[in-house]
Amino acid sequence: MGDQLSRDISSLRDARKTKDIILMAELYDEITSVKHHKKKIVFVLSAMRHFAKELKGAGYNVDYRKFDTKTGLKSFSDIIEDAVRQHEPDEIVLTAPSERRVLDEIEGWRDTLSLPIDVRTDDRFIASSDEFQAWVSNRKTLRMEYFYREMRKKTGLLMDGDEPEGGQWNYDKENRKAADRDLFMPKRFSVTPDAITKEVIELTEKYFSDHFGDVEPFQFAVTRKDALKALDYFIETALVSFGDFQDAMLTGERFLYHSVLSPYINVGLLSPMEVSKRAEKAYYDGSAPLNAVEGFIRQIIGWREYIRGVYWLADEGYTKQNFFNNSRKLPWFYWSGETDMRCIQEVVEQTREEAYAHHIQRLMVTGTFAMLAGVDPFEVHEWYLIVYADAFEWVEAPNVIGMSQYADGGALGSKPYAASGAYINRMSNYCKLCEYAVSKKTEKNACPFNSLYWDFLARNEKKLKGNPRLGQMYKTWEKMGANTKRAYRARAKAILKKLDSGARV
Repeated sequence: MGDQLSRDISSLRDARKTKDIILMAELYDEITSVKHHKKKIVFVLSAMRHFAKELKGAGYNVDYRKFDTKTGLKSFSDIIEDAVRQHEPDEIVLTAPSERRVLDEIEGWRDTLSLPIDVRTDDRFIASSDEFQAWVSNRKTLRMEYFYREMRKKTGLLMDGDEPEGGQWNYDKENRKAADRDLFMPKRFSVTPDAITKEVIELTEKYFSDHFGDVEPFQFAVTRKDALKALDYFIETALVSFGDFQDAMLTGERFLYHSVLSPYINVGLLSPMEVSKRAEKAYYDGSAPLNAVEGFIRQIIGWREYIRGVYWLADEGYTKQNFFNNSRKLPWFYWSGETDMRCIQEVVEQTREEAYAHHIQRLMVTGTFAMLAGVDPFEVHEWYLIVYADAFEWVEAPNVIGMSQYADGGALGSKPYAASGAYINRMSNYCKLCEYAVSKKTEKNACPFNSLYWDFLARNEKKLKGNPRLGQMYKTWEKMGANTKRAYRARAKAILKKLDSGARV
């Protein structure tokens, strides 16, 4: 499948060059399961074509089906039934898909195909679903930090015997510096499209022109060889400062010290362990500090593995959870960038052009605004799934439904990631360039985040007041005078009325 582009994946590990047929297909139903960003379509299809070429060059028998509107074969089931008729195999072998809807489709083959079907574990992940289930069974609440410690012990990464390197498990408090234009920041690693990628770009523009996003310039790596170069580039040029500035945001600097490796890891061009070991080696070589390396490794073996565990632990209704009963439509400016809020304008424009934004831009700008404004979390979930090149449902849904929107009521995170404009001002220079004033609270030119923050707490008080991490905020709200409270809520009401009418905010 398009996110299984690894030579050592379980389904290929014992493949016989002379007898077995490797089936790969570019499927309409997958390309349009949501209206994926054009760059994401190009990235996945081009990576698939390059991987198939690599397998053929190594002597494997590959039946590769390019996107074709004439065959009428749109789904995995269509393709597998056609391939079974053509090749008459003895058995179907595949690695378990990463998304539940695809697994459900595959399970249906047992009824429609009179063949053995060997669905193998995707062991590219450090923790299997069974391991995560076992870890969960001994806990009253789920918290990533404790799971992360188990992964450190299991992998041995940054461990000094039984203790964490440096005496601490987590250096997140050292990773919250704001960036400055005086800092030297490396350029993004980029790859010039070859003939295969150019062909996919033309295909995408021809058949999916109505999808979101700019298709060019296209700069992603689409082969393992180039993905490894991207890894080298990050380790050598950016990892040293990644820790300090991983939460920072700066106009004109879309990548800062971030690796932009998640698309390559998520489709299989890189493995999480090889990436983590390279970062660890940089620490022991003395070329990167511990806070940077630990923070980077935590994202991969901690958060990424934890999110995947939560995805398979939850039931099919997870993406429809709505703890706050939010029902507002996603504002149009999430697609157009047409807003006077400079922070959202910057992130949406970057997302449209790059199919990328880093985790704080996603969580604390577009994510926080949507939650404060009461946007339907399923619409927010679909937006994130559409717009980012690294977004597959297993990783994106828990991050959005659970972390960003708190729509699962705290199953994943310990508190909603609600914040006023002060946080964005502290971590970026967006506010200095904004038409709204972050220092104003309830005036007409006041930052919308400010009043929406207090309005969010007020309207959800019954559900959130008992949360120990929000206790201080509710005490502050209680101490406010009646006129101040009314002013905050009136300003929030005016903003929300604009959103509902489609007026510019």
